Amino acid sequence: MTDDAHADTARGVWAAVAAFVTWGFSPLYWHLLAAVPSLQIVLHRVVWSALFVSAVLVWRSGPGWLRQTLAGQSRLGWTLMASSLLIAGNWGLYIWAVNAGHVVEAALGYFINPLCNVVIGVLFLRERLRPMQWASVLVALVGVGWLTVQYGGLPWIALALAVSFSLYGLLRKQAHVDPVAGLGVESAFLFLPGLAWLLWIELHGGGGFGHGYGTLGTLLLALSGVLTALPLIGFAYAVRRIPLSVAGLLQYISPTLQFLVGVFLLHEAFDHGQLIGFICIWIALALFVIDGLRSGRTPREEELAEVV
Repeated sequence: MTDDAHADTARGVWAAVAAFVTWGFSPLYWHLLAAVPSLQIVLHRVVWSALFVSAVLVWRSGPGWLRQTLAGQSRLGWTLMASSLLIAGNWGLYIWAVNAGHVVEAALGYFINPLCNVVIGVLFLRERLRPMQWASVLVALVGVGWLTVQYGGLPWIALALAVSFSLYGLLRKQAHVDPVAGLGVESAFLFLPGLAWLLWIELHGGGGFGHGYGTLGTLLLALSGVLTALPLIGFAYAVRRIPLSVAGLLQYISPTLQFLVGVFLLHEAFDHGQLIGFICIWIALALFVIDGLRSGRTPREEELAEVV
């Protein structure tokens, strides 16, 4: 490998690390907006990310980027419309969970996500599991069952985040489109409804953008689009320069940091009973990763935990 290739790979690794670290610490950003209703945060995230991603795509591909992206793929628009609804729901639940004091359970959802991808592959894509993959799924089920006992009910936040993001990944797997352009199309579908809803809230006295949330709150809401899109752009840059096996391992930086933020910075309750459940999930993930490395298979780009 030439020096230029080494440098390019190094830049890819650093871009991936930066993206996953950003997502890992994102609960602190949303926590600063705890005074803002979660629905409004999601709507602002939709509107501002649409504007930011569109600006990036216009700069990169010209004003005809949307037409170019959808040209020749009749089903692509419908697929991305469905995926936009799934990711908006995922965002909404995640932000609500952060500001309701469930960061640890949200992190659990993104630890479970790769295993959920495996199950969805079996159910929808007729994929067959190898013995170690079955073992990882069974150990994960033991962990979820244990946490159900500890919580006194299913850890529904974690499961809903994992399932919604896995279904989102399934749809994006069917959509043959550049990741950033795909996000742009999804954002375009959500932009007008999101903007109209925000304006309705403001006109009826329920909003506070520019006046009720203070200068910091207004700035953080406006920058939420950058926080949404910039790590994804960095991730898309990275996966073109590093093996997806490396990106697949690096992705666990994000839920690990979210977990640590929830326990040590936001001081959420975490006892020994919950720790046992998390250890089961971590063992399941270790089996999953070992099996992937032994088989020489790597996760697909759409299956990586990259949009939160």
